[in-house]
Amino acid sequence: MGVEGCTKCIKYMLFFFNFIFWLAGGVILGVALWLRHDPKTSNLLDQQFDGAQPPSTFYISVHILIAVGAVMMVVGFLGCYGAIQESQCLLGTFFACLVILFACEVAAGIWGFMHRDTVSKEMMNYYDSVYDKAMAQSLTDKEKKQAAASVLKVFHETLICCGKGQGTTFLTQFTDMFGMTDLCPSSGTTVNCHTRIQELFSDKIYLIGIAALVVAVIMIFEMIFSMVLCCGIRNSPVY
Repeated sequence: MGVEGCTKCIKYMLFFFNFIFWLAGGVILGVALWLRHDPKTSNLLDQQFDGAQPPSTFYISVHILIAVGAVMMVVGFLGCYGAIQESQCLLGTFFACLVILFACEVAAGIWGFMHRDTVSKEMMNYYDSVYDKAMAQSLTDKEKKQAAASVLKVFHETLICCGKGQGTTFLTQFTDMFGMTDLCPSSGTTVNCHTRIQELFSDKIYLIGIAALVVAVIMIFEMIFSMVLCCGIRNSPVY
């Protein structure tokens, strides 16, 4: 025999929340893998120019997210099995794992909020350095001009943008028109790349933040239910 009454209800509620937690881990893992292999971000972050590479902050965050999603799936399975088997040992282990995960998520959330604009600013700075070198060397060093132009062309074609700001957008279009450069996308645009970079990375960071908030709420309920169920099993007369 197992637990009865309200404790039995909590047992199945814990199983349900753990199943949702397991699914959430799968969703986070899938989203993280999508962010890692998304053509737009991959095209931009895999570029190199003059020995310099784009900032790796975004990829570091994504790799952490992949690890979190995988751990959540393992912990969710552990919670489901512990609830069904009514095992105090498994439930205690599950609760300890949840506490650690929740603490890590809160710390990561605080860090992410404080550095929410870091990724886009770092990418803008990298773009600006390549753009400045491309324009400064457009009439002097043909080899470096071609290398810088190939990197900028990837930015411009991927994001459908051109230039650092409105003034530089028109300047680049002007130099393209007279054959001095070939940088702006073939489709033609007046949107600057700072705006596009901000939109690309900020939207993805907010997506991660929403997912983390939902998971945190689920984890709070799971910690409460796991402790109540563990105490109920311990006090049950059939044990």
